[in-house]
Amino acid sequence: MSSFFSKVRDGLAKTAARIREVVTDRPVSNVQRPASGHVGRGTLDDGRSSLSASDIEEALVSADVGLAATERILGAVKQSRADGTLQEKVAAEIKRVFDDVSPKPATGDEGPRVILIVGVNGTGKTTSVGKLANLFKSQGRSVLVCAADTFRAAAVEQLAIWAERAGVEVIRAQHGADPASVVHDAAAAATARHKDILLIDTAGRLHTRANLMAELDKIRRVVSREIPGAPHEVLLVLDATVGQNGLVQAREFMAAGGVNGLILTKLDGTAKGGVAVAIAHELKLPIRFIGVGEGVDDLVPFDADDYVNALFASQWT
Repeated sequence: MSSFFSKVRDGLAKTAARIREVVTDRPVSNVQRPASGHVGRGTLDDGRSSLSASDIEEALVSADVGLAATERILGAVKQSRADGTLQEKVAAEIKRVFDDVSPKPATGDEGPRVILIVGVNGTGKTTSVGKLANLFKSQGRSVLVCAADTFRAAAVEQLAIWAERAGVEVIRAQHGADPASVVHDAAAAATARHKDILLIDTAGRLHTRANLMAELDKIRRVVSREIPGAPHEVLLVLDATVGQNGLVQAREFMAAGGVNGLILTKLDGTAKGGVAVAIAHELKLPIRFIGVGEGVDDLVPFDADDYVNALFASQWT
């Protein structure tokens, strides 16, 4: 078993337990379709015992899969003509949800790949930057980190500690310095030092704070002048424990901040990891990385197959 899958499986343990309480590995040979209206009406019948569609709905919604995605999944299961267990049918439709998501942005042809990290305070944003630096370095890529959160007193020091753990360089400035100026210096340094990746940690901000969103737009303009096509990715860090509230954050940051990908953190501490399905279904926004622990190695690339298999893993070895 791959170490990445093991991390994902362990991180999703609480969410998987919530779903597997209901979605067991029973066969489904005869489906009774519900009357029009609420998704929960009707049963899923294996000929020996009946499982209410409302039971399935409750399991998925309680794991924060969301009502819209749950309706899609149950609708597909009820329409399925193929043999197989209920677990297999639900898993197959969840995989199709992720298949519908837009692909990640193309890599820039010139200069470093620039990844801008945004989000509200408390989501694990700065920690995720440090873990990303470690991940990329472990893949053999050279990384430069930019500490552009100059407002939070401990942010620069925190990022410097993570950069040291990862063994990468960091561009920093004094507390209160202009973030765009720091980004300008970091972009120039990344280009001059022929780095593969430039990671930019930004200050935590709410989408309702117009001045902070304007600052983010300024950072994007500055880095684009230094490196063609940058930023290549704007990744929003979401705390999985907030569940469906994360959808609201994501929608607003997509509109105001140009977000084109997500980092979903703290999956190991919640039974709400189904929010990844809700995000994929409703926003068509790719989840690029997931946090499954507190260690420097506990941020892993998101893989839809690993995610779904972890949710329905029958054994925990």
